[in-house]
Amino acid sequence: MAIKIANVALLGLGNLGAQIAAQAAACGYQVWGYDPDPEIFHKTLEGFMSIDQSKVRTTPIKVDLWPRAAKLVKICSSLAEACAQADLVIEVVPENLDIKLQVWAEMDQAAPGHAIFATNSSSMPVSKVEDATGRPEKVLNMHFYRPELGQNMADVMGGTQTSAEVMEAGRSFVASLDVIPLKVLKESLGFCFNRVWRAIKRETLHMWAQGIVDFRDVDRAYMIFNNTAWGPFGLMDAVGLDVVYDIEMVYYNESGDPRDHPPQALKDKVEAGELGAKSGQGFYSYPEPEYQDPDFLNP
Repeated sequence: MAIKIANVALLGLGNLGAQIAAQAAACGYQVWGYDPDPEIFHKTLEGFMSIDQSKVRTTPIKVDLWPRAAKLVKICSSLAEACAQADLVIEVVPENLDIKLQVWAEMDQAAPGHAIFATNSSSMPVSKVEDATGRPEKVLNMHFYRPELGQNMADVMGGTQTSAEVMEAGRSFVASLDVIPLKVLKESLGFCFNRVWRAIKRETLHMWAQGIVDFRDVDRAYMIFNNTAWGPFGLMDAVGLDVVYDIEMVYYNESGDPRDHPPQALKDKVEAGELGAKSGQGFYSYPEPEYQDPDFLNP
């Protein structure tokens, strides 16, 4: 029997959590959300409204509907309240295994027994947290990219015991949001496209840190070659350089390969508070980054 998902809980309402919550509400789901910062959901959505959608790849997702849909999202005062009626719980917390293990244990206590658990982790396989629950057959990776930037896709990958029914329910839920499910057939650090993106990220970060190229020229080349409105460094700014650093450390801790360790220059930017668009300064200055200037790609 197909698994029915009607009620969705989002744990973490920052950049991606807010988008998933708003899009799910816009697509008719009952959505509950929890974040330690009760104001972050609406603050984050306001930031999305400032993006010039004329420069973004056209997708079925209507960002302009998010503010209205956001009013339907029930912002809860606790994780337990958010999970109480959920058919699907999506965890969107920092890329820190200890934090995720704690949150997943709390999810297991708070959510109904039938609920499916998903992590929006950018790098960690769900198998690393499945033992924090009593339902390892009902867990999966559901990694969304950046819908507000025209990236309507999400990696869907199971753990060591995820049932076929749960995998299908996860893919169907993603598709119902007008997001393309990228099916990962066997466990892989980095999933589907994020593994490709990570290779680009690693190379470009080290090229910049070693003084081989100016980061602007990397972005220019990427924008020209792929016909995009931003390059790797602009996208890393959008993600948040602190998040990028944490993700790179996940890969390094997994492999132990010195080539996977993020460069010190990136850590220096994070420690200086240069986190990207959210702090006003990263590789570029915001709210008007240089790569958006019409002359950025002129000779």
